Amino acid sequence: MTRNRDIVRCAAVVFAAAVGLMGPPYPPGAQAAAPTASPTHAASALVYVANLHSDTVSVVDPRSGTVVDTVPVGNGPDSVALSPDGSRLYVTDSAADTVSVVDTRTRTVVDTVAVGHEPSRVTVSPDNTNVYVANVGSGTVSVISPRTLSVTDTIAVGDAPLGLAVTPDARTLYVANAGSDSVSVIRTDSGAVTAEIPVGGGPTALALALDGRRLYVSNLDSDDVSVVDTRARTETDRIPVGDQPAGIGVLPDGRRVYVADLGSDDVSVISTRSHTVTETVAVGDGPNGLAVGPDGRSVHVSNFDSDTLSVIDTRTGRTATVPVGDGPTGVTAQAIPR
Repeated sequence: MTRNRDIVRCAAVVFAAAVGLMGPPYPPGAQAAAPTASPTHAASALVYVANLHSDTVSVVDPRSGTVVDTVPVGNGPDSVALSPDGSRLYVTDSAADTVSVVDTRTRTVVDTVAVGHEPSRVTVSPDNTNVYVANVGSGTVSVISPRTLSVTDTIAVGDAPLGLAVTPDARTLYVANAGSDSVSVIRTDSGAVTAEIPVGGGPTALALALDGRRLYVSNLDSDDVSVVDTRARTETDRIPVGDQPAGIGVLPDGRRVYVADLGSDDVSVISTRSHTVTETVAVGDGPNGLAVGPDGRSVHVSNFDSDTLSVIDTRTGRTATVPVGDGPTGVTAQAIPR
């Protein structure tokens, strides 16, 4: 068995795409024991949650704490990303080797794009020039043109690519290679891999500071977060967090990093000044996906084993719980048009 498969078995929730769809986390007829609650603040975003076992995306209004719509997509949706203007949602269909393109106004799939084997993560460049898809099964990144909705390039990276992040100027793409314990640095104009940065064990997700100078990497195997200086292209620190850190996000003010700890059912809050965990917030079972709200007042965490979304108020630390589909994984937040 390759190391990639060992990692996959160790964290089946995060890497479900790499071993095919898993069985439901509860016996037939059983219900997740997570209470429903209304958020304690007026969140400023709609939230989209990929439900791996339901083959759907839940559209959540965190202000009311309800699912306002459910969008059928492809087989095994694992990750979601919005275009900069919020008009399109891209969904990786991990078991179909495709990306579903959803019109967020009509909330319907308008196109399907064939990509690499077992696509597990997706992100969109800030200038809306490219959509990037990490294919965990083929060790590649597919580059999709939003204009033509076709693959324009396929870039070979490390083993089991998962996390993706694009710099604010859209010139550089970072890829977390879970099987290689590294981050690939790619020039987006040429598709060339210009560096490989060693990090912790099993890097799973990436989050860039708004100025692009620091990259935070959640390392599932080593239970820590790597801090990377993007100019020097080196790891400068390693921060211990909870068990099996997965999804990660930075608040817009750059002061705190939130990390979903899959194995300990909580979220670690890191001070970017001291590089220490200053708070731990309890959430649902199997937290894996994480998205920061556009205004930074809320953090949204998908809980795979309890079929819920946790909404954390970043000012008070209070949480609310919203039931979603079966096996929620990827999550992203959209600003509500005014």
